[in-house]
Amino acid sequence: MSTSPFMTPSHRRRRREAASRRRRRRRAIVAGVFALALVAAVVVMALAGTGATHGSSSATTRHHPKARSLVVTLQLPTRSATGLPLGDPPLALAGIGAPQQDSVHVPFHRPPRAGLLFNLDTGQVLWQRDPSTRLPVASLTKMMTALLTVESSPPGAPVLITRQAVDQSGSKVGVLPLGKHVRLETLLYGLLLPSGNDAAVALAQHVAHSVSAFVTRMNAEAAKLGMSCTRYSSPSGYFNQDNFSCAADLAVLAHVDLAQPRLARIVRTFTAALPFPINGGKLYLYNNNPLLRYAYPGLTGLKTGYTLDAGDCLVATAQRHGVRLGVVLLHSLDPAIQASQLLNRGFEGVYHQAPVPQPPIPPGA
Repeated sequence: MSTSPFMTPSHRRRRREAASRRRRRRRAIVAGVFALALVAAVVVMALAGTGATHGSSSATTRHHPKARSLVVTLQLPTRSATGLPLGDPPLALAGIGAPQQDSVHVPFHRPPRAGLLFNLDTGQVLWQRDPSTRLPVASLTKMMTALLTVESSPPGAPVLITRQAVDQSGSKVGVLPLGKHVRLETLLYGLLLPSGNDAAVALAQHVAHSVSAFVTRMNAEAAKLGMSCTRYSSPSGYFNQDNFSCAADLAVLAHVDLAQPRLARIVRTFTAALPFPINGGKLYLYNNNPLLRYAYPGLTGLKTGYTLDAGDCLVATAQRHGVRLGVVLLHSLDPAIQASQLLNRGFEGVYHQAPVPQPPIPPGA
């Protein structure tokens, strides 16, 4: 920029400032135009992708060229956590993923990591907390082990007790005789009442001839049932590596398990005396479900679980006056009390049933 001998220093300064403001405005205009062009390109690409993936959405856009908002289509998963095609779940959970529609609200001081309260017959979700979050589920894994066992073998089948079964860590039946045969139904009770990891391995080897082959069947069955967030790595759930599920999937599995009369009978049993090849011919087992121990009214099952990673887990089911409810709690600090509160709210607040007197459940039961 040239200078004039007739311009004072203040005039030159104002002129430079004005020129600087013009340059800033020009840069702002250029940046704005570039940003608008970029947004337009993204919108065009989104519309093109929507049209290629969802034919119905692109058709809507063609018929309504002046539409000002994009139609968003939610894509449900089509494959399981192990990559298998998903089947249709036998129980459709209505309201899943929409907690604002829940009819039950419980202000837990220390809520579970994830959970679900639902109607076992209709699938209606009454309360939910992160129902699709994948978490370790410990011995809730045995719900699938039990299902495959009753689908594959009769109650009286003899099951060989192997060294691998006897050497299992964690919760066990504990007196399984190495090298002898035990009646399958006895082991099924040992799987579901005291949550025996030794029983889980013995049953897996009996059904599929090896633990690894049985785990393959577990994952195939999960995919068949539409369990999109579940992956199994053992028949017991004792180790959490690559063994996880979510509250929504476990609700579906609870529905399926209770549809099996043999399982429905076992999971509501508090104590059992069963045929056994040693110890005088009887094996005495006790259910570790805290709601069963404290006689929750109408309880029908189902399964507990615990490891350090998974925390306390519980799937509890109950029936009153023809209404069947289920609750899933994952990593709960007080599963028995929280499950009792949720079930009571469901029976009384949603289905308008009169309260039923029940024994108190101590904290940490």
